[in-house]
Amino acid sequence: MCRLLAYAGEPIYLEELVCKPEHSLVRQSLAAEESVMVTNGDGFGLGWYANPEERAEPGVYREVTPAWSDENLLNLCGMVRSPLFFAHVRAATGTAVARQNCHPFRYGKYLFMHNGQIGGYQLVRRELEALLPDHLYAARKGATDSELLFLLTIAKLEEGAEPVQALSDTLSLAQNAMRERQVKAPLRLVAALSDGEDVHAFRYASDNQPPTLYLHRSPAGTVVASEPLVDRETSSGAPWLTVAPSTAVTVSRGLVRQVALTIQ
Repeated sequence: MCRLLAYAGEPIYLEELVCKPEHSLVRQSLAAEESVMVTNGDGFGLGWYANPEERAEPGVYREVTPAWSDENLLNLCGMVRSPLFFAHVRAATGTAVARQNCHPFRYGKYLFMHNGQIGGYQLVRRELEALLPDHLYAARKGATDSELLFLLTIAKLEEGAEPVQALSDTLSLAQNAMRERQVKAPLRLVAALSDGEDVHAFRYASDNQPPTLYLHRSPAGTVVASEPLVDRETSSGAPWLTVAPSTAVTVSRGLVRQVALTIQ
């Protein structure tokens, strides 16, 4: 399973969350504490937004090397300052270690990253890919279920759905395909989606055993992450709160809202 974090708030250097904390995302790439896979060394990625009035589309940097050994990652995080960014370290689950399979994924103004998997993905992949409009099928560069979930969600957004509903509808499509194929393995997901203004984070599993997700608020901004970036027993700051299963968290203009997910 992968590890991820998303931040929204006052502009900060990416290194403040990705590199510097005692249990930073770079540290988690080597020694995750709340994941089946301790090591997440199958690539990493960053996605960040600059001034949305000047550039609506985010920047993205992705590589296949382990995050803990990439000097370019450390240098970039020390130089880029952003009010909204994503970071992800990957543990591959059945697809190739390749740059096009690294997160976050970008389409237009949207960023998406994911931890988890569609149970029986190879059995339902073709059926789900057939649901993509031609222009989104053409935009598919990799082979992961993560990118497929993202593009299916983009299709729902283009149809007019709000972000939380768009991903909920996509998960319903995936679960329906799994039922039709009599897949016994669960669908498990933690994901984040952004349009450059808001961050939407999701925690869900068809067997009620989703990957971990935490929420942390400070005067500077809000973080959602797979694991706390500090030792919760010794930390004196604001607590890292567990996001409940089947929940969507929306961070918008400094406000945080949580709603229950309804997946058919």
